[in-house]
Amino acid sequence: MRHKHSDYMHWAKTASRARFNLATSGVGAFPLRELPFDWAQLEINGDDGYGYLPLQRAIAEKSGVDTECVVTAEGTSMANYLAMATLLEAGDEVLIEHPAYGLLVDAARYIGAAVKRFARTEESGYALDPAAVRRAITPKTRLIVGTNLHNPSSVLAPEAVLRDVVDLARGVGARVLVDEVYLDAVYEDTPRTAFHLGPEVVVTSSLTKVYGLSGLRCGWILAEPDLARAMRQLNNLFAATPVHPGELLSVAAFQHLAPIRERARQIVERDRLLLDEFLDRHAAISAPRTNFGTTSFINLRNGDAEAFLARLRAEYETSAVPGRFFGMPGHIRVGMGVNTEMFREGLRRIGLALDT
Repeated sequence: MRHKHSDYMHWAKTASRARFNLATSGVGAFPLRELPFDWAQLEINGDDGYGYLPLQRAIAEKSGVDTECVVTAEGTSMANYLAMATLLEAGDEVLIEHPAYGLLVDAARYIGAAVKRFARTEESGYALDPAAVRRAITPKTRLIVGTNLHNPSSVLAPEAVLRDVVDLARGVGARVLVDEVYLDAVYEDTPRTAFHLGPEVVVTSSLTKVYGLSGLRCGWILAEPDLARAMRQLNNLFAATPVHPGELLSVAAFQHLAPIRERARQIVERDRLLLDEFLDRHAAISAPRTNFGTTSFINLRNGDAEAFLARLRAEYETSAVPGRFFGMPGHIRVGMGVNTEMFREGLRRIGLALDT
C-alpha cells in the first residue's frame, strides 16, 4: 500500500505550538500592511491559463532563467511533489539524502518509488558528499534528491560539490532535484540556483521560509522547457485555477524582495548569536555552526530526545521538532527568525530542561 500521510505535517499542525515555539522552520510572517501594493488593482479572478505571466517573469528574472522554464506551484511542498511525480514512475529508484526533510521521503513513497538513502553524516557536519552518492547510485537510479541549504542543519552545499553530484547523475541517465527554499538565507554572496549546472537539474523553491510570505503559497519549479510543460499538465489534476489575489501579491513581493529579506535577516542574525552562545554553554548538546539558515539541528548526546521534548513542552512551555521526523531520533530541530525575545526565553528554558 502506498504511503498516504505525513507524520511530520500532522504533528506540525496538531502538536508543535507552545508558548515558546522553537518548532518553526522559517522566519516570522511579513505583515501585509507593510507590502507596497495598489489595493485598487486587487482582483479575485485572473487568467485561467498555464501560469500568471507577470509572476513567471518575476521568478525567471530572480533565477536568471527563461520564463518557459518556470512552473508555478502551491508552495515548495507541492512543487516537490509535482517534480517527483513527473520524473518518477512507481518502482523507480530514487536516492534521497539522510537526514532529510520528511515530506520529500513521504512524497516519493506516495508515488510508489523505491527509496534509497545516501548519508550526510553528523561527523562531517552534514556536508553533501559526492562519495556517499557514488556508493549509493546504481544504473537503476532515476532521481537524486537533496536540499540546499540542508534541512534540517542549514549546511550549504558549494556549487562545485553539487556539480560532482550532477556528473554522477548524468553518468547513469538520472536527474537531480534540489530543494532551494532556504538558499536565500545565505545573505552574503548568495549562490546562484543549481538549475544552471545542467539540463539534468530540477530546482524547487518558494517565498515561504526566508521571506515570511507562506500565506501567498508562491512556489515554483525550474525545469527544462519540455519537462516544465509536462509538470504544468500534471498540475491540471490538482489546481485548475490559481488563487489570483495570491499571484498579484506575489508579484508585488518580488518587486520588494530585498527589504523583505533584510527585515527577516536582522532577526535571524540576532537569534544566531544567541544560539551560538547557548551551544557554547551546554556540553550535553552539539550542532554544526553555520552563518546562514533559519534552522539548527541539535544532538542531545545523552538521554531520550522524545522524553526530553515531552518534558520541555509540559514543564517549560517550549517546543522544538523531534529529530525522528528527519530519521535522527536523538536530535531536535530549532527554528530562528520569528521573535528574538521569544527565542531567547525558549533557549533558556531548553537549558533549564537540560540541567535537570
